[in-house]
Amino acid sequence: MKIGVLGSGDVAKTLASGFLKHGHEAMLGTRDSKKLAAWNSADPGGKVGSFADAAGFGEVVVLAVKGSASAEALRAAGAQNLRGKPVIDATNPIADAPPDNGVLQFFTSLDESLMEKLQKEFAEARLVKAFNSVGSARMVDPKFAGGKPTMFICGNHDAAKKTVATLVEQLGWEVADMGKAEAARAIEPLCMLWCIPGFLQNQWTHAFKLLR
Repeated sequence: MKIGVLGSGDVAKTLASGFLKHGHEAMLGTRDSKKLAAWNSADPGGKVGSFADAAGFGEVVVLAVKGSASAEALRAAGAQNLRGKPVIDATNPIADAPPDNGVLQFFTSLDESLMEKLQKEFAEARLVKAFNSVGSARMVDPKFAGGKPTMFICGNHDAAKKTVATLVEQLGWEVADMGKAEAARAIEPLCMLWCIPGFLQNQWTHAFKLLR
């Protein structure tokens, strides 16, 4: 598939490289292509363009920017470039404030997630929450003694979730579909939980596993 990734940070670069590794085409969208010069040299098969270029290129779009910049990034991508497409929302609503005893602060409440807000504004895009509850170092082909970790996803569009689930599984995860967009109210705070061992014990290489 052609996958457009909005962002130029570690998450965006890791996912774009992971999709390239697994046989897809990828374009990173950025406001400053200089930030991606090293990535483009390391992954010459990848492409670099604007947010609109990447969103137009992708059959699937990945939103991998700061949560506070997510709406602006989607606006720059262009509603016409997102219409009808699965949009993997890897963002978290992290506030510009330090952690409190290792617990991140969010700028959302438990009554409405960031993904729900984005889905309301970009109603014709098909947002699917994924990749928000693990660090970039374990996003692609994670290896754990306990087996495949679990990626929790949610979204309002079943076909989009099916497409995203296939991509997530290709990158080495098992998928747990938590339902509609409202489930992002529970999935986004997993970022808080995941970060606590990092802030308190400098442990950043774990992942979640759902046991049935």
